[in-house]
Amino acid sequence: MNPTSTATVTTPIRVLCADDHPLVRKGIASILANETDVVLVGEAGSGQEAVELFRKLRPDVVLMDLRMPEMSGIEATRIIRAEAPETKIIALTSYDGDQDIYRAIEAGVRGYILKEMVHTEVLRAIRTVHAGKRLMPAEVAERLSEYFPQMALTPREVEVLRFVAKGMANKEIAHQLGTASGTIKMHIQNILAKLDASDRTHAVTIALERGILHLDF
Repeated sequence: MNPTSTATVTTPIRVLCADDHPLVRKGIASILANETDVVLVGEAGSGQEAVELFRKLRPDVVLMDLRMPEMSGIEATRIIRAEAPETKIIALTSYDGDQDIYRAIEAGVRGYILKEMVHTEVLRAIRTVHAGKRLMPAEVAERLSEYFPQMALTPREVEVLRFVAKGMANKEIAHQLGTASGTIKMHIQNILAKLDASDRTHAVTIALERGILHLDF
């Protein structure tokens, strides 16, 4: 065995896997178990647990599901990156909505894997981001190139759009948010312009397609 291979074996890439689906974690654990240069040091079932385990284990790479209970993977990513900017985080999700991708990149992920690609891509992704590079599947990169030139909705605009999706009128939304109906009207005008939507229903449809809203809103 040459010195290079010895160094690789003795200093494996330490990985934390955060996903609320046990079968996904089990599958990833099985893949990593066969490698000498990558080791799974912990598993988390929620965003909050991911942050807690990260603080305890300090892994080199985190595989982070974007949508988990208690705390989203995106929020967990923000916290981890704020505390340890050198940490490499790979977004792991079955959902490729544009807004999810945008928020994940904004939060600091270095790579993005769709769950149906895990078995063939996870090892390459771990090694690639650990080496300091980014990894984006072609279809994700294409969505990003289409999305970034557009203006993202503000948190308040997303909040207003959630109420619109529930069929609420401007006056009802204003009451819920403690503001004037004229302010809500202005927010909706901005939303329609940013999404290039023809009306409120069209805006909700676009928001669902892009991952700005989810069916569980």
